[in-house]
Amino acid sequence: MAVKGVGIRDVAKLAGVSITTVSHVLNDTPQMRVAGETRARVRAAAKTLGYGPNRAARALRTNRSGLIGLLSEEIATTPHAGRIILGAQNAAREHDLTLVIVNADRESGDSHRDDVQTLIDRQVEAVLYATMYHRQVSLPPNLRGLPAVLIDSTDRAGLVPAVVPDEVGGAVAAVTHLVEAGHRRIGFLNNDDDVPATHERLVGFRQVHAEHGLPLDESLIVQAPSETLPGYALAREVLARPDRPTALFCYNDRMAMGAYRAAAELGLDIPRDLSIVGFDNQELIAANLFPGLTTVALPHYEMGAWAIDTLVQLLRGEAEYQLLADLPTRLDCPLTVRGSVAPPQEH
Repeated sequence: MAVKGVGIRDVAKLAGVSITTVSHVLNDTPQMRVAGETRARVRAAAKTLGYGPNRAARALRTNRSGLIGLLSEEIATTPHAGRIILGAQNAAREHDLTLVIVNADRESGDSHRDDVQTLIDRQVEAVLYATMYHRQVSLPPNLRGLPAVLIDSTDRAGLVPAVVPDEVGGAVAAVTHLVEAGHRRIGFLNNDDDVPATHERLVGFRQVHAEHGLPLDESLIVQAPSETLPGYALAREVLARPDRPTALFCYNDRMAMGAYRAAAELGLDIPRDLSIVGFDNQELIAANLFPGLTTVALPHYEMGAWAIDTLVQLLRGEAEYQLLADLPTRLDCPLTVRGSVAPPQEH
């Protein structure tokens, strides 16, 4: 694993400013007012520490191929994450670029050396690396020589720009929607995998309770694999309690679908007796449940488009490569409201 060198935090510390200020100065962010003396101090600190120059800009060849590689980790076979490809394709077309897609086998681990070499052999200018779900990855060594952007993942070595969903913000939107509907006793059917989404959605769940001064019953936070049957089992467990919650926040739409089945078996009407909110907005599920599932949408299309637009800026030298690696970009996860939430009834 590569060792991370000088980072944005080192520059901010030496210049005596915030990380955000360093970002604005080195990327020349429009409409951000930073005093001239502060700009000079930041640039001097960056020069002293050897932070830069932009290695992506150095990699831009005179003889451009116009090809961008997209290494997708089985996302081409998933209905919702395929929107990453669509977003990237549309953005590439706007920049007169062509996307070359290689669908990688997730079971091969984090290396994917041969898949990267396939793209290199086709003389791509840069690579998008998209994973099946939000997590940290170790990148193949032969990817280090190319400008790259990660989609739905972050680099363990902290050397590659990345775009990920705002998992905390999405959970806050979901649980706030339930609280604003009047719910005070809310269960959380969470995933049991050690991945960022598991931890960050729990952070959002707790944050809403704290912000609204609501008591948090830890026994209503339960975990299992994030599939339909485990979701059903967890929902049966918490809904069979005499002090059952009036609403459930589910880690994803598959677990929510299991919760719908559990509610039906227990004679609970959705949303009159029980409100449910999911996560993912997997439309084959969410839009076809009855009533339709209120859920949080993952920004797959937007992440694909952002990745292409950012690669273009990096290749032109208009953005700082390491700066974007130090601070992964988080995109909003908007709430999609359907019919599964209503004010709680007395029971």
